[in-house]
Amino acid sequence: MNPYAADLGSREARDVVETTPLELHRLAGRIGHGRMTAPRAPGKWSPRDILAHLADCEIAFGFRLRQTLAEDRHVMQPFDQDKWARPYASLEANAALAAFEALRAWNVALLKTVTTDQMGKQANHPERGDMTFRTIVETMAGHDLHHIKQLEDVAAT
Repeated sequence: MNPYAADLGSREARDVVETTPLELHRLAGRIGHGRMTAPRAPGKWSPRDILAHLADCEIAFGFRLRQTLAEDRHVMQPFDQDKWARPYASLEANAALAAFEALRAWNVALLKTVTTDQMGKQANHPERGDMTFRTIVETMAGHDLHHIKQLEDVAAT
């Protein structure tokens, strides 16, 4: 199950995955350096934190994609995003965005090699149940859009 299906709607997941880096650059420019570390609201992540989270998630998604292709019925390892977020206050937004871009480019290159049969390859997420490789890609895209919306809200203020 894609927990971000509502965010994705009817958009094509691969298109979203490919265009997200440009969208993040655009939004980071609109937000600007001065607002990059300000939390969106009390207890919420700042734009910098969101970019760092996206970079971290790209590591996890890349591993999940590759393991799903390499293994039969790969069981994904969930992670605690709040624990992963602990160092975000010490990280730079530009470094997070650069890491995301590089990792995403590598994942997009992988996606371009995937066959129709491979898109249906089964995996399991212990918290979300059985899914296919396609569902992982759709989750990536919906997750991107979820956080893009948050950054758009900051950029609009």
